[in-house]
Order: sequence, then C-alpha cells, then structure tokens
Amino acid sequence: MSPRQITVLGECVADAFAEPAGASNELALRVLPGGGPANTAVSLARLGTPARFLARLSDDVFGRLFRAHLEESGVDLSDAVKAAEPSTLAVAELDAQGQAAFSFHAQNTADWQWTARELAGADLSGSACVHTGSLALVREPGAAVVEEFLAAAAPRATISIDPNVRPLLVRPEVYRERLRHWCRLTDILRLSEDDLELLLPGTPLGRACDIWHAAGARLVVITRGGDGVLASLDGERVEVPAVATRVVDTVGAGDSFTAGLLHHLGARGILGRRLTDLRLGDVEEACRFAVRVASLTCSVAGPNPPWQHELTRLATADRV
Repeated sequence: MSPRQITVLGECVADAFAEPAGASNELALRVLPGGGPANTAVSLARLGTPARFLARLSDDVFGRLFRAHLEESGVDLSDAVKAAEPSTLAVAELDAQGQAAFSFHAQNTADWQWTARELAGADLSGSACVHTGSLALVREPGAAVVEEFLAAAAPRATISIDPNVRPLLVRPEVYRERLRHWCRLTDILRLSEDDLELLLPGTPLGRACDIWHAAGARLVVITRGGDGVLASLDGERVEVPAVATRVVDTVGAGDSFTAGLLHHLGARGILGRRLTDLRLGDVEEACRFAVRVASLTCSVAGPNPPWQHELTRLATADRV
C-alpha cells in the first residue's frame, strides 16, 4: 500500500556549524538547512511518503537555501508562505559524542508569525496525518493559530506532535502548561528522554506515559539515544533497542525517527483516523524501522536523513 500524504507544519532553521578558519580571529560557519519540522518533512519525502510542508520561508539567503533543499528532497511547498521576515539562525556546538548544543537567533523571524488567514487556505483533504511541534507550538504570535489549525484538522487526520523542548528560546514551564492541551489534540506524542526531563523532571518513563495517556494521547514514544526506544500504546509497552552505528553527530536524529515512525504506519494504512486499528506489534515494527532511519542520520554530518534506496541497500547488506 502506498502511503498517503503527511502534512508537516513548523519552522525551517539555518543550522550553522563552526569549522576551522584561515586566521585565529576568524570563525567559519558551515550552514545547513535544519529545524525539527523541516527535517521531518525532508525525511518523509526521502522515504517515499508524499510530504507537504506548511512553512513561512523568508526570501533571504537562508530562505532560498531552505527552498532548494526541500524541493530537491521532494517536499511539496505549494502551501508554503513567502515571508517578509528574516530566517531563524541556530549556531551549533558539538561535544565529543556529537551531541549538539544550540544558540538561537530567532527574534521576530519568519517562522513564528503565522496568521489564521495564511493557514486557512491549506488543503488537508489528501492528508492522512498532520505533524507539528517544536517551537511552532510555543512561539508567539503564531502558536495559538497553530493550535487552532490542529483542532480543526483533528476530525479528519491523525495528529502527531513532537514537543522538541528548546529551553534557550522558551521556558520549559510554557511547554508544561500547554502539554495537557496538546495531548487532547494529538494521537501520537513523540519526544526524547531530554524532553521528558524538562517536562516532567524526575518522572519514570512508564509513569510519564500514563500521565500523557490520561490526558488523551493514544501512542507515546520516548527516544533514549543509545538506550533505544520505549513505546506505549494505551498503556501497553514495548522497548526497541538502538542500532549500533558510528556517530558523527546526532543533529536531526529525533526528527528522522519521527519520520520513520509515521512513514511505516502510513505505508500500512494505519494513519488517517484515531489509530483504532493500531496494535502493539505494529508499533514495535514501526519503531524498529524508525531506529534504522535515525541511525543512518547519526552516521553523517548535520540533519541529512537517508533516502529509501540507502535503507534498502543497508537491509540487503544485513541479509548477506
């Protein structure tokens, strides 16, 4: 079964990585297109799921880079807004394990200025799922508009949310205050162990899943880096191990995991409703696939998710 379209809403960010410069008083930056929702849309398209990206893309040098990157990956930008505001810039510093710490330049940038009129024209008739999260749900003035859009989409599409907490830009308390409402809107809640610690400090994974189930989320998936994944479907749980890989950096790994999860569920016809046909075995299979997608993303620099043919080649090599 061919997967139906997935619509992704959110930001596209210029991820800048420091590189050696020609002089001691210079800093060279290698800029790659990033941002959690954009990474997810790119990964979905490369896996073979028709992906539409609702974004506000600036016409500055970074915005033109974003458009080229998204279109080359096969993402549908027909409903993207050409924004007058500048693009958002994130400067990444990598530690010895390839983990990235970001500093953001995001004041009054294009990504957060959504209006109801801009989103009113988005056609969701062909979309099985709407995915969003990260800063789009918490940065004003657009956050309330995005929530209203999700509420309107929920009766006809599966809703997926990745909080992707960014405490340098928005206080964790803001996410905590809104999370219960998001759970009432969403069918799938995907977050990292770091997100969990910021949202429910000191709470065991299983207890956190139960809290979010009680608030309305049917499927909760917590990614734990090298420790694998915990998935909980209405309280039934399964753990999936990580795939061993040579890590270059972890930028975009969580976003590509989300894309792998949604792609696998969509290809099996499970998306498009309230997950009523979803079983724990389906969740485990989808997580195993998503872990492979994330591992390949970690094996290259920056948010550069794999194409379907790369996964097929890897699966063939594993069988030999």
